[in-house]
Amino acid sequence: MVNLTSLSKIVHKKKKRLGRGLGSGKGAKSGRGTTRHQKAREKIKLWFEGGQNRSTKKYPLLRGRGKNKSTKPKPLLIKLESLNQLPVNSEVTLETLIGCRLIDSQAKKTGVKILAGGELKKSLIIKLPISKTAKLKVEQAGGKILST
Repeated sequence: MVNLTSLSKIVHKKKKRLGRGLGSGKGAKSGRGTTRHQKAREKIKLWFEGGQNRSTKKYPLLRGRGKNKSTKPKPLLIKLESLNQLPVNSEVTLETLIGCRLIDSQAKKTGVKILAGGELKKSLIIKLPISKTAKLKVEQAGGKILST
């Protein structure tokens, strides 16, 4: 049976009313301690150092470091050995690589470059950017390069 005495007590804590006169107990400095001046009055930015130069302005090399890097996305890199899945004498383009599920469709934005990793066992016609050593390996396998 539920009656008023068996219910749990609900206690609401009242919000502090700051700056409402000396008689309220939270007047004058309003709970900000005994310090006066800037800390007691407003929010200070993290880098504020009391009016002197910021530490980042003191060291110009640190200030510019990493801000002038290229934002151009780098191409997706593919090893030669992964091209062995393609049929003999087929053209290697972005569309064929996406069709064979060697790369995602996201690679259309960044581009693709072929590197000389592993051995190529088939002759292929490549229409993508390729490294120098990969170019030699493709020509040794009997393939052609028609880079655009």
